[in-house]
Amino acid sequence: MARPLEDFLAAAVRDKGSSANTVEAYRRDLQRYLQTLARQGLASPEQSSADHVARLLRQLHDAGLTPSTLARNLTSIRQFHNFLLLHGLAQHNPTESLEPPRVERRLPDFMTVEEIEQLMAGPDLDEPLGQRDRAILELLYASGLRVSELIALPCAGLELNAGLVRVQDRKGHERLVPLGRQALLQLDRYLSQVRPRLERDYSGEALFLNAQGRALSRMGIWKILQAAAARAGLEKKISPHTLRHSFATHLLERGANLRDVQELLGHADIATTQIYARIDTKYLKEVHKTYHPRG
Repeated sequence: MARPLEDFLAAAVRDKGSSANTVEAYRRDLQRYLQTLARQGLASPEQSSADHVARLLRQLHDAGLTPSTLARNLTSIRQFHNFLLLHGLAQHNPTESLEPPRVERRLPDFMTVEEIEQLMAGPDLDEPLGQRDRAILELLYASGLRVSELIALPCAGLELNAGLVRVQDRKGHERLVPLGRQALLQLDRYLSQVRPRLERDYSGEALFLNAQGRALSRMGIWKILQAAAARAGLEKKISPHTLRHSFATHLLERGANLRDVQELLGHADIATTQIYARIDTKYLKEVHKTYHPRG
């Protein structure tokens, strides 16, 4: 059963541009699935039925896995069998009749404007790395970038004269996001005063560098955020994604169009934006009162 799995994983990268994290999740889910089939005496995934898949999902549920994890497992198995069908390695998909577990979509955490101001005051601007950290925080909040997009951003991605950042996601799609005055100020200071001091022969084009002159990692960004929050006295648990949520939430609360926010975030589906950005009830009531004919 190992060969079809490896072929599926290779196709996920080659044809769909799946990230390393997505491929690793597929691998874990499907190895467990195929091992379960083998324990039940099946010689190949082609012999699997809806009952076999449902039995695995029940076992995972009984083991305490969350509905979202169960739903992800079912999605992995379904896509695997679709791959087998497409390549003539199977005659049916045993997941066709199975419904995914109902997943409660939790509103994301976000920060208030006051908390954002506190956070921005965290880095020590008397230190070069503090100036770098402030530029990172300002860019995350000003643009709503994913942390993966931030660490991959080259110097050429900034168009400070135009007040824009040019972002490319993992699938190669590009979008332009405007930047505000504070972000432009801090980024200009970082590029002119700090990055040249951090740069080494091996630094490449990465915009943000660590003290050794290498591109900052995802963990490096997380540590910078935690240090700034601690210095600012913020007790709320925050991550780079919290700033992305806050970016979207604050735009929507102040009247931005949902479609425009979708474009800024780089979402393919507007339903994702609706979940991502928390719109408070007070704002919705005000919109209804202002624009509905009988409001």
